[in-house]
Amino acid sequence: MDQSKLDRLRQRYGAASPADFFDPHFREVAEAVFRGAEAPRQPFADAGTLLDAPLRPDLAALDDFGGLDIALVGVPMDLGVTNRAGSRFGPRAIRGMDRIGPYEHVLRLVPSAQASIADIGDVPFSNYLSLAACHHDIQAFYGRLAAAGVVPLSVGGDHSVSYSILKALGRERPVGLIHFDAHCDTSGGDDSARFHHSGPFRLAVLDGVLDPDRTIQIGIRGSAEFFWEFSYDAGMTVLHAEDVAEMGAKAVIAKAREVVGDGPVYISFDVDCLDPVYAPGTGTPEVGGLTSREALAILRGLAGLDVIGADVVEIAPQYDPTSNTAQVGAQILFEQLCLATLALDRRRQHG
Repeated sequence: MDQSKLDRLRQRYGAASPADFFDPHFREVAEAVFRGAEAPRQPFADAGTLLDAPLRPDLAALDDFGGLDIALVGVPMDLGVTNRAGSRFGPRAIRGMDRIGPYEHVLRLVPSAQASIADIGDVPFSNYLSLAACHHDIQAFYGRLAAAGVVPLSVGGDHSVSYSILKALGRERPVGLIHFDAHCDTSGGDDSARFHHSGPFRLAVLDGVLDPDRTIQIGIRGSAEFFWEFSYDAGMTVLHAEDVAEMGAKAVIAKAREVVGDGPVYISFDVDCLDPVYAPGTGTPEVGGLTSREALAILRGLAGLDVIGADVVEIAPQYDPTSNTAQVGAQILFEQLCLATLALDRRRQHG
């Protein structure tokens, strides 16, 4: 062993406490995370919240949401499922996950140090037994968030919730979409079954709030392929799970950035995009999906895009006794938080 190196390490770290940081970046991170305390609270203490953010449901009653930059919102509604129900428990499962963040080691970012963030609770439903009423309430709630200039990051709930969120966020101009899923979710319906988790993005395009030419769908696979004619006819870019494996993460990132460009973009992540090995707790699992590492790499590669909102949906924890699905869902949400924080910082710099 190099004796001079050992002497140097002993001199620096021999009497150091856990609160001593010598690398300038790590010291800055520690100061942001600990806020002057020597250690954070135990990860298993207190009530769970989305990403351990402050729980502030009271802010949802204010017109300006208390001046928040980013709101974490639960949408516990799964009346639109076509297979296994249970994603109404997704927000609660994510709130039970600890040790997600606050530092993102690849992007080298502490979102809570750069933005005002809170868990504002769940969307209030006037009639949680009515699918149509729930969608009316979702659109109204997110319309208020959009009017206040608050960026919403949401946990569903089934994938139909994304439609009403997009109706609110895209009402001034159609937005782009980066959509992670096993299914394109562009099938049809009729007036008696307008809202369901197999068709939110067809509805969003037809309502003029989603630009299909700025939409990319990643991880698509399975026997429902013939339902997704609308995606191809509308000009959406569809990357199957096999394409992702062949192209690799870097090429997928480049394609996504090319498709959505510099305009406002929404990110929607259905956990069935992942192989059931990584996320078995979902309503419509499809074998042969992305790995969690691939998904995280692609998300991190989207840093710098103008992210105006995002969601993680279809987490049905009762089908996963390991809690892996909720764990990866919480991590996906944290990556989305990082992307939204970077976009917010960029908008501030450019006025």
